[in-house]
Amino acid sequence: MLSIPGFTGRTCDGFSRREFLRIGGAGVLGLSLGDIFRLQAASSEPEGNLKTGWGNAKSVIMLFLQGGPSHIDIWDPKPDAPSNIRGEFKPIKSNVSGIWLSETMPLLAKQMDKATLIRSLSYTPAGLFNHTAAIYQMMTGYTPDRVSPSGQLEPPSPSDFPHAGSQIARLKPPAVSMLPFVMLPRPLQESNVIGKGGTAGFLGPAYDPYYFYQDPNAEIKLDDFTLRKDVSKERLTRRAKLLDQVNGAMPDIEKAVNSYALDKYYEKAFDLILSGRARDAFDLSKEPEKVRDRYGRHTFGQGCLLARRLIEAGTRFVQMNWPSVANGDPNTTAWDTHAANFGPLRNLHCPKLDSGVSALLEDLDQRGLLKDTLVIAVGEFGRSPRLGVSTSGNSNSPDGRDHWPYCYTGLVAGAGIRRGALYGKSDATASSPAENPVHPIQLLATVYHALGINPHTIVHNHLNQPRELVQAEPIPALFG
Repeated sequence: MLSIPGFTGRTCDGFSRREFLRIGGAGVLGLSLGDIFRLQAASSEPEGNLKTGWGNAKSVIMLFLQGGPSHIDIWDPKPDAPSNIRGEFKPIKSNVSGIWLSETMPLLAKQMDKATLIRSLSYTPAGLFNHTAAIYQMMTGYTPDRVSPSGQLEPPSPSDFPHAGSQIARLKPPAVSMLPFVMLPRPLQESNVIGKGGTAGFLGPAYDPYYFYQDPNAEIKLDDFTLRKDVSKERLTRRAKLLDQVNGAMPDIEKAVNSYALDKYYEKAFDLILSGRARDAFDLSKEPEKVRDRYGRHTFGQGCLLARRLIEAGTRFVQMNWPSVANGDPNTTAWDTHAANFGPLRNLHCPKLDSGVSALLEDLDQRGLLKDTLVIAVGEFGRSPRLGVSTSGNSNSPDGRDHWPYCYTGLVAGAGIRRGALYGKSDATASSPAENPVHPIQLLATVYHALGINPHTIVHNHLNQPRELVQAEPIPALFG
């Protein structure tokens, strides 16, 4: 974080006298007024109650449940609601007094003393919001410019807003030679729109995540991090030095690729291969069989374990996507339960979610990693409390639930987040917030805040226009 040392006196605009003198000569350095504001935002620390939780986190694990899981059938049961709302599942007690979960989550119920449930996530979509538009908002903090009549978006574009993980990789690179941002085990996707909201957008491809699109429950190929047999470490080191010499002799090319930070990109790539750190982190065979069993021998469970290993090795941001197309078949892999809501949740999806999330919380806590790792489990929206209705233009069977952005639940833990707590409250039918509504971009603001990044820090887009990381305030009440 940028810091300009000097006197603590302030002008009426909030600058220190030292900063004001520095800015007075800024024209000589070619800084515009926008640059000054950007530097001020990047260097400013919160005041008052916003200091709570500031800089607590070193890393983030985002468990993104693309497809929109049913909040009322998982996190926020309503046993007193009518049958066409409460559904088939009964509530169970957790290990925290007053917090009840659905019977579909027995393992997580034993770990709720480590997390907070936000039961008042809510937003009203602008027009028809299907998965892609909602995912884009959740990942970038911005609503998309153009949404088709179906609610889907265009494919990824270099002018897109960056994923929060890409912003974090730029502002808070790892302290060691490690991948700063990893996304696994498959892309964000609705139908044939693949990767929207999951790129570095206008920051340039050097800040894209490392896309580890393999099933961690199968044999993992580590070719990206393995030297060919005919290339020794010494030879690779010589290649790195040769590349430096070429770049130094070709300033015009260096200038042309400067916005993509390719020099740093290649330098980090060489370091990653030579150190072996990434290769070791992806090697799940190093884990005891009992640990792998605890997470669950399925893609989501082993992905959660891999996320823990990556964070432990120094990765700053790991996103574990639910391993399905967002609008996939609920009878096989997807949360998109427009039909047959209860059978797939009971027999397929919730057991995987339950083992993966509960094991991750328990494992991080036992290893002492939960104190500075922020964990988030959330989807792009919930599901309609009332069965059989249409809220998104999709057809729904009598036992199905449609998209519902107006009230849903997310889980947050670690990095000083209150343990065994509820934040916000839904109404009697889990249809709308009754207390403390939380917009999903506030959740992103809280992520930045926990990492010690001002969410109002200015970045410049592809047109050199200033944009805030996110136009929202963090939620200090989430922290203990």
